[in-house]
Parts: sequence; structure tokens; C-alpha cells
Amino acid sequence: MMRTRLLWFTLGFASASAVITHFVFKDIWSDRQSLSCQLKQKFDALDTRVSNLEPVIRSNSTPHQDEGNLN
Repeated sequence: MMRTRLLWFTLGFASASAVITHFVFKDIWSDRQSLSCQLKQKFDALDTRVSNLEPVIRSNSTPHQDEGNLN
């Protein structure tokens, strides 16, 4: 009788542990995916902004005549 109770307790405990572990890992995985997606969106937005600024910087860096002299 004691062995049967111990067996069912062990089986129930193992099942509950497996279910809890599954939900915890599922939650951690979804959180990781969410952070990864947000980081990718922000990086793409930053890359777009830098790409839009590059032509402006190139056009401003062309050699001008000496504008500092007032002679």
C-alpha cells in the first residue's frame, strides 16, 4: 500500500513539474522572441535614418572655397 502511494505521488509530482517547466520555458521563449523582434525593428529604423543622413553628409562635405576669410 505504501509503495502504491509513493508511486502515485512520484508520478503526480513529476507530471506537475513537467507542466510547470513547460510553461516557464514557453514564457521565457516568447519573451526572448519579443525582445529580439523589438531590437530588430529598432535597428532597422536606425539603419534607415543613417542611410537617409549619408547623402546629406556627403553633399555637405564637398570642398568649399575659404569662407572664413573676409578679404
